[in-house]
Amino acid sequence: MSKSYVKKMFPGAITSKGFFSYYDNIIQQDCRHIFVIKGGPGVGKSTFMKKIAESMLEKGYNLEYHCCSSDNNSIDGIAIPEEGIALLDGTTPHIVDPKNPGAVDEIINLGEYWNEEKITNSKGNIIETNHQIGRYFQAAYFALSEANNALDEWEFYIKEYQDWTYINQLFLKVEKEIFKVIPKGNGKDRHLFAWAHTPQGKTQFIDTLINGINKLYTLSGQPGSGKSSFLKRVAERAIILGLDVEYYHNTLNPSQLDLIVIPGIETALVITSEPYTYVPKFDGKIITLDFDYSLDNSELKKIESDINDCRQRVNQHIERALKNSLRAKQMHDLLESYYIPAMNFTAIEKERSNILQRIYDMIEKEKVIAVSKQGPKNEC
Repeated sequence: MSKSYVKKMFPGAITSKGFFSYYDNIIQQDCRHIFVIKGGPGVGKSTFMKKIAESMLEKGYNLEYHCCSSDNNSIDGIAIPEEGIALLDGTTPHIVDPKNPGAVDEIINLGEYWNEEKITNSKGNIIETNHQIGRYFQAAYFALSEANNALDEWEFYIKEYQDWTYINQLFLKVEKEIFKVIPKGNGKDRHLFAWAHTPQGKTQFIDTLINGINKLYTLSGQPGSGKSSFLKRVAERAIILGLDVEYYHNTLNPSQLDLIVIPGIETALVITSEPYTYVPKFDGKIITLDFDYSLDNSELKKIESDINDCRQRVNQHIERALKNSLRAKQMHDLLESYYIPAMNFTAIEKERSNILQRIYDMIEKEKVIAVSKQGPKNEC
């Protein structure tokens, strides 16, 4: 098996609309098997999944790490796309309801391995800490709502002075370049986040998401200059033509896009401008599209102070959100401290080994079925 690689993304995000989830997009519901991991904070769900992921990587399987927006050192899930297998954190706020229980979805409850009496002794502290965590997250949502309002105002100023005829012509030109050769397909869409507001700051792993891509279009320009709409138009065209598209939504306003990946034609388009600036480390062909080029800068000069005020407020409120995200993480660490002493980690490790072996068995069984379907080879 060839050298394995890891793609990292966020299935949920702290946004101006509150916590926004695309957990249903981690893996298709017609996959082979989904392990839904239940249990409280500190029971070892993330470590449980990470160790299984490490074992699968050593075997040469490609993986997806679905990172936690509340702590980018943790994961909310792992997926083995080629094998149709996933492990997901099924606790609040990323509730995963089994859609095919028994047939596909299986619940693994790590709460079976704790000493309930020890946890009960910390009941008051647990309730109060959870309350404080909720307040910090709500404060982060308020801050991001204000950042989004300031960004909307910024876009309001810019849209008035964009040459939309030029942008439409640019789209037609790029469309012709991208869709020269179209492989046959069904045109499936998948929705996730490339960025997140984490306790560690604005975080992204876009370089991992464009692994296997040969051509990258980078879209630069101020908010309101048409970048996200451009991505949507390209994505919609790709779907119509029968191509699969990975949509990566904006972590401030999920109705907008930061990145689209079209694996079937090895092409991606990404926004590289503020307030989420991305500098790609990419070996393939990069084509830069400058959306500020067609702005009427003489008119914008007259409202430069208003635009600068918007920019300042956007960044100020995002920083407020990040501070509250960090506070929530610190309280979550405290919450975990009430659970960790109550856990039987030896039993959890035994369960992890059992699940890992079952995954290996599922894969081997599928290989045997695939070989049997091919039938015996004709010998000369």
